[in-house]
Amino acid sequence: MKIIIFMVLFGYVGSLSIANRREFIIKSLVVSAGGKLVMNPMQALAEDDDFVIAESGLKYKVIKEGTGEPPEIGDTVKIKYTGWLDKFDSETKFDMKAPLSFQVGAGEVIRGFDESFSGMLTGERRQIIVPPRLAYGDRGVAGVIPGGASICFDIELLGISKLSKI
Repeated sequence: MKIIIFMVLFGYVGSLSIANRREFIIKSLVVSAGGKLVMNPMQALAEDDDFVIAESGLKYKVIKEGTGEPPEIGDTVKIKYTGWLDKFDSETKFDMKAPLSFQVGAGEVIRGFDESFSGMLTGERRQIIVPPRLAYGDRGVAGVIPGGASICFDIELLGISKLSKI
């Protein structure tokens, strides 16, 4: 199972160039009012005002505040996460036991992860709901994630390694 999940995060990430991904991340940090936690993140029901909806459609709720500065595009982040296909705390979950590292904005993970971690501080924990267009779209991942699926994650930013400037 761990191998499949690793492939899911590092598999299909779209065909955006690095420049387009940077633009997407910067534009996606604009936020508006929250909605209810549901399987379809586009259903904005007013029962849970704790979630913030980014312009991209990504929903997030800060569970634990972090400290320091957020990573910049090109920095490497070390994270841990648990994900669900239907709702938080359901039986259908995938859980990476070991921390995962990736370069922010480089297209190494789904766009929803790039967007989420680019605005977080070290030690911060969030719940996020990633809409299909920021995850695996209509294609999904054969046998693992159905096409058109929204994915719920509980994520934590463990650390940031700054990109060395020459």
